[in-house]
Amino acid sequence: MAAEKRRVVVATANAGKLAEIAAQLDVPGFEFVTPADLGAEPIDVPETGETFTDNAYLKAEAYRRQFGLAALADDSGLVVDALGGRPGVRSSRFAGERASDLENTRRLLEELDGFGPEMRAARFQCVVVFVDEHGEPISACGTCEGQIGFSPRGSGGFGYDPVFLPDEAAGSTMAELTMVEKNAISHRGKALRELKHALMPEE
Repeated sequence: MAAEKRRVVVATANAGKLAEIAAQLDVPGFEFVTPADLGAEPIDVPETGETFTDNAYLKAEAYRRQFGLAALADDSGLVVDALGGRPGVRSSRFAGERASDLENTRRLLEELDGFGPEMRAARFQCVVVFVDEHGEPISACGTCEGQIGFSPRGSGGFGYDPVFLPDEAAGSTMAELTMVEKNAISHRGKALRELKHALMPEE
């Protein structure tokens, strides 16, 4: 009889993010579920931390307490050198608390108006935090270097993907890559692979 899998609730309602996580975290003995799988709604956790690690931990711990399961959360964002590291932890709220991806991207391009290619260096950063049933955390991080383009291109991905040109895919925006191509180089893909290694049972 097969052993019962250890369930882990993922702290997201973002379909794109959930798809990326599911594609990366195929760990023997673990079953990753969403609040919907548990017959519940996602919970709103204020992202009050000063770093990506702070926010990922806040979300994972809140989900662990709410559902009584191990929990997984991430926090990620865009860091632009010419903007002093902004939007950073406020990436999803750059143009306002309820801003859409389009509104955030438009503000980013407006703030970089007049900056040439040599002034548009940027990186996506991601921290993933796994908190076990007893509250013990494991964190992993990933970075994807690149630069900000001058106009959106591509229909894939989400967030700032249409204006981010990763160094590892010269000439393409993140939104022009397939899911497989994106996962191979993305900040979240790298962080999830690091976490998967930490969660894998020892031989």
